Amino acid sequence: MTWSRRRFLERSSAAGTIAAVWGCSPGREGEPGANASVRDSGQDAAPGSEAASDAGRVVLSEPGPMVPPVPAVFLTINGRPGDPDEVSVLWTFVVNGDPPQVGVSAGAEHVARELLEIHDEFVLNVPTAGMVHAFDTVDMNSSRVADKFALAGLTRGEASVVDAPTIDEVPIQCECRTISSLEVPPVRKLFVAEVVATTVREGVVDSDGRLVVPNVDFFGMTAGSGEHYTMGDRVGNIGMTVGRADIKY
Repeated sequence: MTWSRRRFLERSSAAGTIAAVWGCSPGREGEPGANASVRDSGQDAAPGSEAASDAGRVVLSEPGPMVPPVPAVFLTINGRPGDPDEVSVLWTFVVNGDPPQVGVSAGAEHVARELLEIHDEFVLNVPTAGMVHAFDTVDMNSSRVADKFALAGLTRGEASVVDAPTIDEVPIQCECRTISSLEVPPVRKLFVAEVVATTVREGVVDSDGRLVVPNVDFFGMTAGSGEHYTMGDRVGNIGMTVGRADIKY
């Protein structure tokens, strides 16, 4: 029996379950329990890790949501009658893996906020690093009505399930339908949506539908510095302390 995302494999004994929870179950290389964290392996910890945290901690003069990295995602949605379709950059996050749900946060200044209130369908388009200039162009114009496809040199496409435009150049598209919203004072509104379809370019996922990260040169923003970075080295996976390698979300 396999438990969901944040739970563990059912074990035959209470001792086995406890061992799994604490990441100390025995096992040969490649078996559950064989993966150990850097902290327990005796290897030198990387700078900034728990072992390298002896440096003094300071309180910043201004608090901020310094939680890097933040996904870099284009949101595309139908415009108002007579207006061009909208491309925006909003704060975007995963809400749940099963069922697949995402959230976006729109400020009062964003054109997309009113459109998200009008339409209940939109698409999240995941760009590659080569599109970072187009990404910033859209980001810096998210508060005004304009043909941002033309402005950023993007190609308009059509979603496969929802009634919304897409961006042809991106490798990953998540087609979404809004299921809930929440006003967050003073200026934000959160929209939670179900992902009803995900489409990818050939080579983006393996035969099991698992993302092949080295094949997609995507990037994120480092909240706290405002810079964009691509992915670095793989350092682990969800469930590695309990011998799991099958969790995607």
